Amino acid sequence: MARIDDYISAKRIAVEKLSTVSFADLANRTGFEVLHGNTFRVPFLNRIYQLRLPDFEFEDESEEKKEIPIQEQVLILHYMEGYRSSVWTGNWIAYREIPGASFYFSAFIKRAVDPLKKVFGQDIAAFSKAAERVQGIAIDAGDAAFEFEVFPGVPVQLILWEGDDEFGAEANIIFDCSIGEILSPEDVAWMSGMLVYRLIALAKA
Repeated sequence: MARIDDYISAKRIAVEKLSTVSFADLANRTGFEVLHGNTFRVPFLNRIYQLRLPDFEFEDESEEKKEIPIQEQVLILHYMEGYRSSVWTGNWIAYREIPGASFYFSAFIKRAVDPLKKVFGQDIAAFSKAAERVQGIAIDAGDAAFEFEVFPGVPVQLILWEGDDEFGAEANIIFDCSIGEILSPEDVAWMSGMLVYRLIALAKA
């Protein structure tokens, strides 16, 4: 389990790398909306952040000005490092198929797949309602499935099969095969968990 110090270090390293890239190149690379000055508007799930350069400071755009978890900040910065326009292929793969993912597979299951099954496996309606609040697009798979564009060009599909008295619920999370070119397997596991837990929080709200 990564510690906060690890994320602070990861953010510092990402900022050092991104500081060598011009604002214009980052804008072209990520597709984030450019606001006044050197500021990006960054949608993330059901929240919107502003990212100000060159200090790479994040701010919640809502009136509540909620704290932005450093794990999310690091994930966004890593996306900015790795993403290149037009890498989306439309070919879907399982987490195990991402190069280097085997080491993090158990963490991926624990952070994302198991919570998805446990919370929504007996409540498809709650899953669907929460997914719509994160701009999920319904797709034809399982008993309920949605596609989410977590970042521009980074789609994720969550597929759920409802459990009953005889069989337990099942779930799958799949990715465009370009994901390994954009994020590390560890980042993909964290991103998946963030999406699932955001859905859980919305369902309980």
